[in-house]
Amino acid sequence: MENKVPIVSVVSSFSGLTMPVIGMGTASYPPVDAGTLKSAIVEAISAGYPHFDTAFIYGSEQPIGAAIAEALNIGLIKSRNELFITSKLWCTYAKPDLVIPAIKMSLENLQLEYLDLYLIHWPLKFSKEVSRLPVPKEEVSVIDIKTVWSAMEECQLLGLTKAIGVSNFSSRKLEEILSLAKIPPAVNQVEMNPLWQQKELNEYCKAKGIHVSAHSPLGSKGTLWGDNRIFDCHALKEIAEAKGKTIAQICLRWVYEQGASVIAKSFNKKRMEENLEIFDWSLSVEELEKIRVLPQCKINSIGTFIEPSAELEAQL
Repeated sequence: MENKVPIVSVVSSFSGLTMPVIGMGTASYPPVDAGTLKSAIVEAISAGYPHFDTAFIYGSEQPIGAAIAEALNIGLIKSRNELFITSKLWCTYAKPDLVIPAIKMSLENLQLEYLDLYLIHWPLKFSKEVSRLPVPKEEVSVIDIKTVWSAMEECQLLGLTKAIGVSNFSSRKLEEILSLAKIPPAVNQVEMNPLWQQKELNEYCKAKGIHVSAHSPLGSKGTLWGDNRIFDCHALKEIAEAKGKTIAQICLRWVYEQGASVIAKSFNKKRMEENLEIFDWSLSVEELEKIRVLPQCKINSIGTFIEPSAELEAQL
């Protein structure tokens, strides 16, 4: 497979691991059927995507596994090693005795022997299986960082994943992990886009040697929690028109220029290809300044699946 995507060193993985700076996201709402998702992944591999981001809760692990098997069978790739696969520990399994069974379940779904990166999806645990949304607040608590992270470290030591990290963690929660970790988190995957720039968190992670990976770089349009603010933003439209680029390309390039990698989802072949075409041009100083001063507003994705709790939010 021709590699069109630059890579970044994941410096704290203890393995010299490198990570492609753009990955294809596979969370979709409403969910797509397994056949459609499998076909999209095969198309993405053909287009040059080396990195695929999944999670137990997305329901996309099995279609990705089937797509990798097909890509190997038809010769799109010669080896699984050509791909970088990320998955995540869901909140139901964020307990020390369930972490290793959870990653083994993900590996079985993916038909793989190892992951490249395994993340704690949220710094939360659920007391039982989710039966409805939003999850009742009495069934949600903050994870025991010490014991869960120790189990994550064991996943890496056992060779079940090449690197471990977190997702949706604040600098305060990262500080907790760093105070006790034998293997520090390699990656923190968080919402990051021109309208939620995460400047302080990004600087904190850089100082601690934690790579930032951006989810929701386009504002998660079309999901329960997202909106159209990115695509309705006048300043981003102006920059895109002046450069002859799409708004999506402007956003992805902006994330890349912040030193972060990016997870972008599209099952449309043309947009898949456009999302890869961000590496042979750059934003000007004036364009970066226009983006820097944009009003900031977080997409409250956690609020779509957990009942509001001021006490819980204070701990995050």
